[in-house]
Amino acid sequence: MSAIQRIALVLTIIGAINWGLVGFFQFDLVAAVFGGQDSALARIIYGLVGIAGLINLGLLFKPSEEVSREPEARPTR
Repeated sequence: MSAIQRIALVLTIIGAINWGLVGFFQFDLVAAVFGGQDSALARIIYGLVGIAGLINLGLLFKPSEEVSREPEARPTR
């Protein structure tokens, strides 16, 4: 996994936590920390989380490295 994918994954996790807080408690952590939903910094964070989600979308279609590296199992008699 590349560094960009790791950063994107962290941002996606932050976004998921924020949406969980919004869903369960009607509390927007990003807006609370960065000065409301309309502030420039909060909008940048929302945008970065959205881009990170698009980057992580590629992970769904990428074959797992662990599967391709494992040797084929030999049948036992």
